[in-house]
Amino acid sequence: MFLLPACSSVSYYWEKIQGHAEILDQQRPLQDVIDDPETAPEIKQRLINVQAARNFASKELLLPDNNSYRNYADIGRDYVVWTVVATPPYSVKAEQWCFLFVGCLSYRGYFSRQTAEEFANELKQQGKDVYVAGTKAYSTLGWFDDPLLNTMLYKNEAYRVGIIFHELAHQKMYVEDDTDFNEAFATTVEQQGVKRWFLLKGNKPKYKKYLLAKKRDEQFKQLLLDTKEQLKNLYAKKLDNTQMQNQKQQVFKDLQQRYQQYKSKWNNYSGYDKWMSQDLNNAHLALVATYNDLIPAFRGLFKAVNNDFKMFYKQVNELKEFEIKQRHRGLIKYAEKK
Repeated sequence: MFLLPACSSVSYYWEKIQGHAEILDQQRPLQDVIDDPETAPEIKQRLINVQAARNFASKELLLPDNNSYRNYADIGRDYVVWTVVATPPYSVKAEQWCFLFVGCLSYRGYFSRQTAEEFANELKQQGKDVYVAGTKAYSTLGWFDDPLLNTMLYKNEAYRVGIIFHELAHQKMYVEDDTDFNEAFATTVEQQGVKRWFLLKGNKPKYKKYLLAKKRDEQFKQLLLDTKEQLKNLYAKKLDNTQMQNQKQQVFKDLQQRYQQYKSKWNNYSGYDKWMSQDLNNAHLALVATYNDLIPAFRGLFKAVNNDFKMFYKQVNELKEFEIKQRHRGLIKYAEKK
């Protein structure tokens, strides 16, 4: 998620102000867009679906009942922001940048793709591995009423409603300088919310399809995490640059081969092909599933409070007050519960 940062440089901060202001200038009330005869039928139907999910989020999931995602803006592009991730050539640890309000993050975000790529090129010239990724949604953590964007209207209903639940969860709970905790929390709310959404609608087939997709996602992420661990072990060795570079390239070749094996298990599902076709480097793996280890713990906590969102938020809010290591220890104990 892109979080509105500040205090890096005047030009960087100004780019954020302009980018967000342009989006706000284009927004219209969701109902107005739905009622507009010029709105394409397919878009209208998706907006009706998202509007229902937005109301469901506040009523059933106890997420913030504000004006976020009650307005719509078609920004005329596929991504709303572009994030830049960078690592040293022989490390999988991402560079960090620190901002006002949100603390330190392992990426920088830009509303302009050109500006993001210019910054990425500066980092490449410094010898860093760099990855520029398009992002379909961002959150201002409740500082502003975030609009629904055309970039968020996925064809898959589960992802459409899930992204609303996820973004509102960030508004519900955010801990400075603890990305793992924040993302695992929002992902858990998203997944439990999608489950409740489909089951209350009596649409078990769609929910089963969603579970299958999530299982596939987790397997793919595990593949990337295994590769990340291989690289971490490689970079800990005392090798000269030539040996290190050759072995680094071999690890990424092995990743491609293992991916083909996974595809055969998925009946040749090709949803990850585009991502895998990139010239992969450390930066592509640096942020992959950094929060996965905490998701089972959040799931365990949710079960421990009998799937009650009110009690779940209460428990998470109590954990929020602890120092980061103690917070994680207090959470992880729930992962052991069946």
